[in-house]
Formats: sequence, structure tokens, C-alpha cells
Amino acid sequence: MSYPKIRALIVDDEPAARRGVRMLLERDPDMQVIGEAASGPEAARKIVDERPDLVFLDVQMPEMDGFKVLENVVAKHSPVVVFVTAYDRHALQAFEVNAVDYLLKPFDDERFWAAVRRAKSEFQRRQTDSLGEKLGHLLDYLQTAASRGAGSPASGAGEQEAITRERILLKTGGEIFFLKADEIDWIEAEGDYMKFHAGGRTHLLRETMGRLEEKLDPKRFVRIHRSTIVNLDRVKKLSPSFAGEYAVILADGTKLRLSRSYHERLQELMKGAL
Repeated sequence: MSYPKIRALIVDDEPAARRGVRMLLERDPDMQVIGEAASGPEAARKIVDERPDLVFLDVQMPEMDGFKVLENVVAKHSPVVVFVTAYDRHALQAFEVNAVDYLLKPFDDERFWAAVRRAKSEFQRRQTDSLGEKLGHLLDYLQTAASRGAGSPASGAGEQEAITRERILLKTGGEIFFLKADEIDWIEAEGDYMKFHAGGRTHLLRETMGRLEEKLDPKRFVRIHRSTIVNLDRVKKLSPSFAGEYAVILADGTKLRLSRSYHERLQELMKGAL
């Protein structure tokens, strides 16, 4: 799988310095130099307009220094920043504005590539955080929309209901799973959560049994106990248990208790499936 290149802007009032950074960056297949700027105002405009991922930024420049550049653009765009300067007295201030590195001129190739590695690491971290945040928003939106769809007869409710019946969105350990309904074997209540058993794996969702039962397809999922829902396609047979009760045996050998109050309903559904 190919990934987008990291788009870099080079800012320095010295042409030779810009040329040197460009030559090094062009050796890296992960990098794409999208432009250069020779002054603070020009840098600020290009950062806002071009929205680079990474900026190699000189500190001492005409009209506006590197710190002022960042101050002017931070509300609109905040790229990964590597400061490049001949002066070491600004190092502390550089890290106060969250620069990933501070290159002192003249620097050798080894020091430059160390800064590039730090910049790549920070860029990837931001990408991961951004993706996690976007997926989190997507999860919240779909769950909210599904709840509205299930509770309202307004137009579009059927589409939202189809989403909830065909897939379940589960957020676990920072990851989001789109679990297809036909992958679910059975579901059990566990405290304030529902535990989904699917292909030998388990997933948790904070939900009540009653609301979950309403969202699932009643022709496919049936409640067999106050704390258990089973996928009818996974049921192999009903086996007599004790005191007139039955057990539900799944295709993988899982044995689940069938409450008397749900026995008749399950038998009806199984007959309909034959």
C-alpha cells in the first residue's frame, strides 16, 4: 500500500540554505517539497494557502521572524515544524511552540536526517490521532442517527434502521469495529455491557438488552433468555435439559440456556426457517 507523501515547505531568507534543504529532502521518497519562502509574511501566506504537513523554518528573517510566522498561522493551520537557524539562543522558545527539532547551521547530513525522522514520527502520530478522532465522531454520529431513526417515523428512519440491522459499531481499546450482523453467533448481557460472540472473538458494547433487541432483525436474532440473544442461523438443535427446560445448541457446540418463556417463540422461528 502506498501512502501520501509528506508535503514540505522550506522557509529561509538565504537562497543557498533553501537549496541545501531542498536537495536533501528530494533524496527522501516520502517527502514532496511543495514550495519555498524567503520572508516571514510570504511564509505565513504559503502555510495558510498551501497547508504543508511539514515546515523547515528559519528563525531570523526580514519583516517577521519564525515565531511570529507561527503565531500568525496557528489558528488556521498548524504544521509539524523543524527550526533551522544559526543561533542557539532561541532553542528553548522553539520547543515552547512545540517544534519537533532545532537544527543549528551548519549541520551535517546525519543531524538533518535525525530531524527528518522526528518530523515523520510526529506527522504519523498526528495522522493516527486525527483518524481516531474522525472514527470516534463517525461512531457517535451513526449511533445517534440510528437511535433517532429507531425512535422516529420521520423519512429516512428506514435507512438508519437498515444500518443498525446489518452492522454493529463497536469501539474497543481505541479501535472501531464494524461487525456485520451475520458474523454474530450470540450475545449475552455482562453488567452494563452487551458481549458479542463472533467467530471465536468477543466484543463489548455499552447498551441495554432491551434496546439492542429492538435494533436487531427479529427474523434473524431471537432472545432465548433474559440475558441472551442468539443468531437463529447458528442454532443447530434444541436439546432437553432438566425440569422440562431445553438448551440451545449452536453449530460450534456452544450450549445456551433456553428459558421457558422464550421456548415457544424460538420454536416458531425455527419452523419458519426450515
